[in-house]
Amino acid sequence: MHLLGFDIGSSSVKVSLIKGDNGALVASSFYPKEEMKITAHQAGWAEQAPEQWWKNLKLALHDVLATSKVAPESIEAIGISYQMHGLVMVDKDQEVIRPSIIWCDSRATTIGDKAFDEIGGQRCLTNLLNSPGNFTASKLKWVKDNEPQMFDRVHKIMLPGDYIAMKLTGEAQTTVSGLSEGIMWNFKENQLADLLFDNYGFSSDIIPEIVPTFANSGRLSDSAASELGLSTKTKVSYRAGDQPNNALSLNVLKPGEIATTAGTSGVVYGVSDEVKYDPQSRVNTFAHVNHSATDPRLGVLLCINGTGILNAWLKRMIGESVSYEEMNELAAAAPIGSDGISVLPFGNGAERVLNNRNIGSIISGVNFNIHQKGHLLRAAQEGIVFSFKYGMEIMENIGINASVIRAGKANMFLSPIFRNTLAGISEATIELYNTDGSVGAARGAGVGSGYYKSFDEAFSNLNKLEVVEPESSKKAHYEEAYQNWKLQLEKAIK
Repeated sequence: MHLLGFDIGSSSVKVSLIKGDNGALVASSFYPKEEMKITAHQAGWAEQAPEQWWKNLKLALHDVLATSKVAPESIEAIGISYQMHGLVMVDKDQEVIRPSIIWCDSRATTIGDKAFDEIGGQRCLTNLLNSPGNFTASKLKWVKDNEPQMFDRVHKIMLPGDYIAMKLTGEAQTTVSGLSEGIMWNFKENQLADLLFDNYGFSSDIIPEIVPTFANSGRLSDSAASELGLSTKTKVSYRAGDQPNNALSLNVLKPGEIATTAGTSGVVYGVSDEVKYDPQSRVNTFAHVNHSATDPRLGVLLCINGTGILNAWLKRMIGESVSYEEMNELAAAAPIGSDGISVLPFGNGAERVLNNRNIGSIISGVNFNIHQKGHLLRAAQEGIVFSFKYGMEIMENIGINASVIRAGKANMFLSPIFRNTLAGISEATIELYNTDGSVGAARGAGVGSGYYKSFDEAFSNLNKLEVVEPESSKKAHYEEAYQNWKLQLEKAIK
């Protein structure tokens, strides 16, 4: 028996096929091979055509089926991971009305801020756990105000993963976890966020049927099975946003466990069993994949926009011919603290952790007589880690304390400096795994379909590649460097 995982990103769509009995990866592929197009008609806008996701899914799936040569009837279920916060609108015929306004589009920020003031900040936070901000509901309000003819055609709205599930089964559905990431779920009343819908002036009728995150929510329709080369016996049994799904991929399901990623942007995602929120919404609280009203599991998410993109920028600046491995070797020659250089990595737009301020990236403490390339390269990696630490201190105030941090061994976690600095400053053990979002979605499908009887069974063969322990002898050096970095940040945000 096999399980399929789809990961619908804004850069590409990845498909992975795993064996159900041992979790082994059979085949995987992604499309497009270059980054997927994002349309920006104005500064701060970002749109993608949902049909583009579907097209790339088909291409990647074709590769997987051709490589694996498995019988379609052997594929038990499909799980879906997807880029969070996107808005997909369809009419009564399930046709897409306009391109999706995706996660990195910032046009609705002022709309969310206005609703926060009108509804009342405390009421928003105690019910929604977040400010409406620039999330999905606020994006829909922007359409209502600016494209009324489009809005009038809306039958249902969905998150990107809901759209893919609809294409597979013909059923428009969503989940509490998905609704919470769009700030459309009232945790206090355990129902749709009517207080926000009323403020924005649209009916909750536009929300599709709510199904569990792990559930047999439908089988492939005849048309989808034919189009994809799959069987109508295959179930769609799991969907989640990319960061909750990344946590699932790493078996981060219990309070106190932390999942992190450090690609172009970086995320620290901690699980709590208490309904808490940051009063300033610098970190955001959503329903985790295993959340229920009686047994709450909340995911507290810290996002730093400027992480791997800083490292990539430095690579371009010093010469494309230099590899990341060579950059790490240069950085390793510099001491902890980089002899006084601090790098604030906030050069990729407004940062939520800084109250949505865009301060840009700042390099300070450079001495032309002593500093070399390695000092700057190390300071950049330390600056990324320190931005994580800064956000983790906010998370600690709402009960998220890191003892173990889990991550895929990829992107910035390939760097010994990065992972050793994170372990050293957080005093947490770092566990690195061989997994990704599409494989995690496949495992989630196995849970949702009932193929796996428990999470423990689903992750019994998760492959741990490396463990990084904090080095107590270096703690004081990391702390001194962090305090210097934090001083530069405080100067920048005054």
